[in-house]
Amino acid sequence: MVKVWKLGLMNYDTALNIQLAIARKHLDAMMKGITTNYDTLLLVEHKPVYTVGIRDETPNDEIYRLKNLGAEFKKTNRGGLITFHNPGQLIAYPIINLKHYKTSVKWYVNSLEETVIRLCEELGVKAKRSPHTGVWVEENKIAAIGIHASRYVTTHGIAINCDNDLSWFQHIDPCGIADKGVTSLSKETGIEYTTEKITPIFLRNFEDVFQCKSEELNKSIQQEILNDVCSELLVETN
Repeated sequence: MVKVWKLGLMNYDTALNIQLAIARKHLDAMMKGITTNYDTLLLVEHKPVYTVGIRDETPNDEIYRLKNLGAEFKKTNRGGLITFHNPGQLIAYPIINLKHYKTSVKWYVNSLEETVIRLCEELGVKAKRSPHTGVWVEENKIAAIGIHASRYVTTHGIAINCDNDLSWFQHIDPCGIADKGVTSLSKETGIEYTTEKITPIFLRNFEDVFQCKSEELNKSIQQEILNDVCSELLVETN
């Protein structure tokens, strides 16, 4: 069972802190030998933000240039290089313990890709893998993947271009690949596919690929996690 939490439009830092709070619940339970299942799937849209992974070496002048476009710039501990998130992009952050599925990061990334490939197929879009991570329609990336795993507990995840403004990607080489482009579900189909329309299709395919069931995360647990996040922020501020 995976609990689904639809966060809506949220800034990057807040969503990251929620991810880390849930990951800590996983890791604390493992240390204490508790069998409680904290597997959670966060679904979110971000305000404009460029993010980079652990291998990134973006110079300061380039960071300033990107920030001057009106977006945030965030360094993360995920894999992969630079990418971009904005409204109209469905971002899925599975905070799951791979011991409940298969203890293989390669299998996990492959399964995320398979989820999106099946989603695209339902919409009549022929998507595929390539030597580069992510999901592609011919030479254009339609979904980017960047993950982190600690003791098989995952954070970060996958971003699917639904009906977002793709012009922001023109200011970077997405995922560090200079000769490739980006596309979206709306662009490929000629139909406006909002994140709201895509979410149930994504969830259905996620359940099929990961062989799990999903249900909405209890509101009281949502509030408990938000309270934990707010308390930590207050401590850091003081």
